[in-house]
Amino acid sequence: MTWTMPAEGDPHTRTWMAWPSGSYTLGDTPGEADEARATWAAVAHAVAELEPVTMIVPPHERAAATRLLSGQVDQVVAPLDDAWYRDTGPTFVLDGDRLGAVDWVFNGWGAQDWARWDLDQDAARVAIEGSGAVTVSSPLVNEGGGIHTDGRGTVLATRTVQLDPHRNPGWTAEQVEAELARTLGARKVVWLPRGLARDSQRYGTRGHVDIVATFAEPGVVLVHDQRDPAHPDHELSAQITRLLSEQTDADGRALRVVPVPAPATVRDGSGWVDYSSINHLVVNGGVVACTFDDPNDAEALDVLAAAYPGRRVVTVDARPLFARGGGVHCITQQQPAVPGV
Repeated sequence: MTWTMPAEGDPHTRTWMAWPSGSYTLGDTPGEADEARATWAAVAHAVAELEPVTMIVPPHERAAATRLLSGQVDQVVAPLDDAWYRDTGPTFVLDGDRLGAVDWVFNGWGAQDWARWDLDQDAARVAIEGSGAVTVSSPLVNEGGGIHTDGRGTVLATRTVQLDPHRNPGWTAEQVEAELARTLGARKVVWLPRGLARDSQRYGTRGHVDIVATFAEPGVVLVHDQRDPAHPDHELSAQITRLLSEQTDADGRALRVVPVPAPATVRDGSGWVDYSSINHLVVNGGVVACTFDDPNDAEALDVLAAAYPGRRVVTVDARPLFARGGGVHCITQQQPAVPGV
């Protein structure tokens, strides 16, 4: 049995999401909770314009979700700790006409003391059972936000995630690569040194790739371009651009790097921002993109439109998501269509 993770731009059956339920995501005030719920609903409705969406809703949030979600969004009731389903959900894979789902070990982004995962470590089962996928169990502590693939065997990862001693103590890069080959069909892993600065701080993931770089198509990589020399990510953007420009994919093709401008806004009340247009979701016939009420939004959207010709770009103000630690990609998980079904 050979499992392969398709490219995000390949056809989907649906997108899975999880409704915000924990204090970390809902915040400390009723207003912050309402903002979180409204933003998750906005993303769900943006995706639902283009493909089916299933929202996993914890029992105590069912009334709020029903109030804010339209009938376009299916709901499944299940207990949750939090709402980052890219990370707590499964990674779907295909083997011919068989749908599989990799059930990674989840331990709160490296057993961080602010995270809870008693419920979320089992959250992947909801989508696995709902989709009818074959479970592909993995001993690797990993999250969906920590990987990107071109669907042809090339995988992007960061050394600070899969090789994090709080995630996978004792694992070597070669062992991680072998597990990604077994579960995702990876033939080549391109290792980035780290993620964005804010994502490496206390409430970050320690370096998820999905706000740094992604494949628009085989051989073409979109990269976060922080142009402000004062921002700590300016140096990282340049480093990753150089690294990827010198790489080939699993088929030996040189990678073409396309910079996507970071917002001109560089700070918020908590310090340097990690706002990133890389954190978009490719869906059937479209792209759900982050905006930031920022002067660089228009240019970033133009780059995405050119990178995904023929797809409609739908936008969501992602500032409330990034204030909570993620973006559009972080709260969504695509289920690929099975060929011939």
